[in-house]
Amino acid sequence: MTMVRNDPAPMLSRPRPTRSSRLRIGVVAPAWLPVPPIGYGGTERVVAVLVEGLVERGHDVTLFAPAGSVTSARLVTPLAAPPPLGALASVSDDLFHTTAAFLHADEFDLVHDHTGMGPALGAMLTGRTPVVHTLHGPWTALSRRFFGLVHDRVHLVAISHAQQAANPRLRYAGMVHNGIDLTVHPFNPVKEDFLVFVGRISPEKRPEVAVEVARAAKLPLVMVVKRREPAERAYWDEIVAPLLGDDVVVLDEPAQAVKADVLGRARVLLFPIDWPEPFGLVMVEAMACGTPVIACPLGAVPEVVTDGVTGFLCSTPAQMVDAVSAATELRPEDCRARAEQCFSAQTMAAGYERMYRAALMGHEPRTSPIGALGEDERVDRCVRAVGGLDGSVDVLGSDYFEVA
Repeated sequence: MTMVRNDPAPMLSRPRPTRSSRLRIGVVAPAWLPVPPIGYGGTERVVAVLVEGLVERGHDVTLFAPAGSVTSARLVTPLAAPPPLGALASVSDDLFHTTAAFLHADEFDLVHDHTGMGPALGAMLTGRTPVVHTLHGPWTALSRRFFGLVHDRVHLVAISHAQQAANPRLRYAGMVHNGIDLTVHPFNPVKEDFLVFVGRISPEKRPEVAVEVARAAKLPLVMVVKRREPAERAYWDEIVAPLLGDDVVVLDEPAQAVKADVLGRARVLLFPIDWPEPFGLVMVEAMACGTPVIACPLGAVPEVVTDGVTGFLCSTPAQMVDAVSAATELRPEDCRARAEQCFSAQTMAAGYERMYRAALMGHEPRTSPIGALGEDERVDRCVRAVGGLDGSVDVLGSDYFEVA
């Protein structure tokens, strides 16, 4: 395990990288979960895939991440052990972890931050080392206020057009959809007669609706869940547990291989959200396995799921029940193709590489709510296939801001 030095690095004089040069990139992951995560951890999974992609593209990458992380990049672990997820006392550990990373900002051509506190620290660098920050959560009153302070000092990257359009007053470097490692999501064209729900247990994810839809469709349900935090356990005990019966199987944060196997065998992934979803990584994971998605058309969902091709967009539980039967007519090959064409690790890494080079060339963040700086032709085709932003933005006023 590599530990960060306590003394800050001296200011380095370095030439500006060229378009084709190898970049020195410091990637700062959140403090709580290893990269990649063992079970739950969408942000950490994205960071892991991105870092491997950047290394494959020849860049010199240093990953600041919790102990237990595994990476092809240089690993730095500021803390001896990850703090407890969701504990108030962990705020101090989070600050230590992120500050330790940013004290070494001058050793890199740029820093790519994925933490909650990183934008504030990056803003105080005043441009000495460009900081790119990925927005992993939805907009709230508090997050709008915070990013309104720093958006002209860090390069903000949205993970969907819906997320970006929901706060058009900020300056953005652009948008890059999340990508996944397709090799750990094997394609399975043979479907079995059960449905699957994957997500943390919360009002935004509506796990109880998944139970009701599956029961109305007269099919078993497998629930792959995260319920370790107090609020999650309370929602489970009060709302979800009373609905359960022999037709529901619950898996608590299983290994990636187990989750991928379940996703690949299921007839449909149910995604009955009730919030402006910033992205929804599990939808891409399901499609990569050849499994269609039935989802509420909120937030980024219409950017990810092609209605009538890779799943169905449904506004009510009754529509979802009807869609379960209709899903048998969808082609698993079309689901896999969508994931390969638009949400691969390679596409994501290429998109961020263009963001990095634009930042290093001195391009200012921009205010346009649509489009990504330097999107390649493949991404443009995927965006056009969505048919614009019609119906893709639905801000519900939630006060939840997910960082991890």
